Amino acid sequence: MSDAGTTGAAHTYDVVVIGAGPVGENVADRTRAAGLSTVVVESGLVGGECSYWACEPSKALLRPVLARADARGIPGLREAVAGPLDVEAVLAHRDAMSSHWDDSPQVAWLASVSVDLIRGHGRLDGPKRVTVTTPEGDTIRLTARHAVAITTGTAAAVPDLPGLAATRHWTSREATSADHAPGRLAIVGGGVVAVEMATAWQALGSQVTLLVRDERLLHRMEPFAGELVTDALREAGADVRFGVSVTDVKRAGDDGEVTLFLDDGGELVADEVLFATGRTPRTDDIGLESVGLVPGQWLPVDDSGLVTDVPGGWLYAVGDVNRRALLTHQGKYQARMAGAAIGARAAGEPTDEGRWGRHVATADTSAVPQVVFAHPEVASVGLTTMEAQESGRRIDVVDYDLAHLAGSHQYTEGYRGTARMLVDADRGTVAGVTFAGPGVAELLHSATVAVVGEVPLDRLWHAVPAFPTISEVWLRLLETYRG
Repeated sequence: MSDAGTTGAAHTYDVVVIGAGPVGENVADRTRAAGLSTVVVESGLVGGECSYWACEPSKALLRPVLARADARGIPGLREAVAGPLDVEAVLAHRDAMSSHWDDSPQVAWLASVSVDLIRGHGRLDGPKRVTVTTPEGDTIRLTARHAVAITTGTAAAVPDLPGLAATRHWTSREATSADHAPGRLAIVGGGVVAVEMATAWQALGSQVTLLVRDERLLHRMEPFAGELVTDALREAGADVRFGVSVTDVKRAGDDGEVTLFLDDGGELVADEVLFATGRTPRTDDIGLESVGLVPGQWLPVDDSGLVTDVPGGWLYAVGDVNRRALLTHQGKYQARMAGAAIGARAAGEPTDEGRWGRHVATADTSAVPQVVFAHPEVASVGLTTMEAQESGRRIDVVDYDLAHLAGSHQYTEGYRGTARMLVDADRGTVAGVTFAGPGVAELLHSATVAVVGEVPLDRLWHAVPAFPTISEVWLRLLETYRG
């Protein structure tokens, strides 16, 4: 790393990146690969939310839960996993997967690709300018020759409830980094974070109560997915309540019980409460007003990540902050596209569509893959049935019971799961796929290739699945569609 962090200094780079999560790291990697000098500004840990409070720690908590659930359906193994999980060991593994909240390996990686790092809070200060306030209170001024990329991501959104601020409530950060399993855990929400944390902490010894405003879990996915997850959570002992909202929250003292007041007049007492009620962009204090934008807003962008409301073609917003697809892998995908686009523009390459096809994040609108690591797993890509209906496309819906596969019986006894394939009736291609069942996460990339590649069904017949694996579902879906 150079002297980029020198107190009171002013520096000029080709590219300035605000935010050193996975998205910012990938933007910087691509712009350096294009030969552009690049600096990253970060106020927290290099590696961001995903590395320390989201993807890595949450999956570390969930993996033993899902593995045990599958093992309990395997003759000769179920007896060996009949007892409770070793909570201390699970949490220790979680800590290791989060690098014990030490970002020195990530810092070393930035240095290895010749990207400078400045610790501090970065704010825009007019076109192509960024001012950094260091932890010591000093100021560093940066100027970008070509581009500034905002990759600050999102924070947990919590409802505006009267007593919430004084409750020391959990958000996703506390839920993934807690050092013990609370005796009673209330979770407000019914989306991915709520479902995954309910799955994890119920298995780790908490009595979980899930309060869901909607009428089903995972309401943006196919209905059968939420139904299967609901059944599994209830079988595990969780209390899942639908159509209920929280109107107030109070905690007794600093470490006492939390009481949630519900809109049906009831009350719920818990030791901890997790609000998993959405995300909000981290753009409230990054100087957006200096370039004519509104602090706190999501940042609209084109397919190359360029902010559309700022003239001059220099400001990019990549990853969750642009709200196109709030998933780490999609943010990294956008980062690769944006980094390449910044490099191409800096080199003066033509911007005609034919030359820029490799610089646009088109999959953000047509083929976003997502896995919910619950029990059972849910994996989806492309359109859901509701989205297809709203789009006006002629879609044929093909369902198949995964329990009918020989591979599912090998996987675990009592297998329950469903696969749905949406076929574009006019084009003869796959428009969307959803799987729900144990082990289906590993089916997702094949589905993504089918959707992104617009593979004709006539060709999919020649992609022969191995027997006996769950991937045989592809053959069964095609057979069902053909009738």
